[in-house]
Amino acid sequence: MSLKHVLEMFELMDDITVTGETVKEYLSQISNNGEIDVRTIEGEKGKTDFVKVHIPGKNGKSNGGNASTLGIIGRLGGIGARPEMVGFVSDGDGALSSMAAAAKLLDMTNKGDQLEGDVILTTHICPVAPTQPHEPVPFMDSPVDILTMNQYEVDNEMDAILSIDTTKGNQIINHRGFAITPTVKEGYILKVSDDLLHIYTQSVGQLPVTMPITMQDITPYGNDIYHVNSILQPSVATDKPVVGIAITTETAVAGCGTGASRPTDIEEVVRYCIETAKFYGESKCEFYNEKEFNHLEALYGKMTHLQQSVKPVN
Repeated sequence: MSLKHVLEMFELMDDITVTGETVKEYLSQISNNGEIDVRTIEGEKGKTDFVKVHIPGKNGKSNGGNASTLGIIGRLGGIGARPEMVGFVSDGDGALSSMAAAAKLLDMTNKGDQLEGDVILTTHICPVAPTQPHEPVPFMDSPVDILTMNQYEVDNEMDAILSIDTTKGNQIINHRGFAITPTVKEGYILKVSDDLLHIYTQSVGQLPVTMPITMQDITPYGNDIYHVNSILQPSVATDKPVVGIAITTETAVAGCGTGASRPTDIEEVVRYCIETAKFYGESKCEFYNEKEFNHLEALYGKMTHLQQSVKPVN
């Protein structure tokens, strides 16, 4: 059960003065069994603190082993939109989920439950992020651009990535809880992983919910093409498989809306990510079929050009 860590992390983050160092201090008090790095980066619209938590596994690469490393990214614009909005915004759920997962994993190591593979968790902490117009509801903006986010949140040591993002401001997924996307790898949208679907049924106790994505969603930001949100932007910065974990609602909720974060939904996401980390490190969970992916590329060629940033055509 991860609800304690979700609630404590929520109270920590729902503060205009919160920083990456605040989160680091909280996590360090739980356990010293992980490496925590905080970097403050300034952008055109302000500054934010990137946080990376590296938790070694028993047979993880950091210990000289060969178990696969799972990356868990909390993707967002900001956890607050002050002074325009007062309080923790819906968009902050990605950061809350990833750092609550880090807290739970660190707590598990204290109790002797160390996972087989390493887990790397990243996000950024900004309580005063800007907003921008978007249909059907306003988007949260960020002090830094998407390339900077990918630079500090996508780690080369990650062998597969779960990208958690609030995905409530749309009309294509009408479910309160969370949904998973198809796997994205090197410009290809692949089938939804059967293993990840099974973990959903086991951890949530319900039939799995999936979220449709389009070619537009897996192209880099800045091309003047509609994206449902930034949930799959990590896929443009890596050749590893990426799956989006979309925190969803039945109605369209603005990312800059406050009072819209449901701790029980976030707790389900945290448990799902931890269960995936367990199975993935033990080589019992595949994000994609490697043989079929290679066959796809042999038939139709590489699609990596979709990962490249391009200037819009006027």
